[in-house]
Amino acid sequence: MTVFEKKVLRIISKIPLGEVRSYKWVAQKAGKPNAYRAVANALSKNKYPLFIPCHRVIYSSGEIGGYFLGKPLKEKLIKLEQKIKSMIK
Repeated sequence: MTVFEKKVLRIISKIPLGEVRSYKWVAQKAGKPNAYRAVANALSKNKYPLFIPCHRVIYSSGEIGGYFLGKPLKEKLIKLEQKIKSMIK
């Protein structure tokens, strides 16, 4: 993985449970505000999706976006996390 890709994975690992951020937000945090496609590429290389929550990254429009196990599962994971978060508040 490149330095940028590792940085992206570190950034998304800090997205709180039950919350989402956009690819653009991640790109901005990584210091490359127009590199949202590169962010998506980095997420596709995530070998540890249960520990590095790439499913928490969505399009700026609010649409789910891609996920290596499919969009329906990504949506379910986000909703599950939101439910868990509401239960532990």
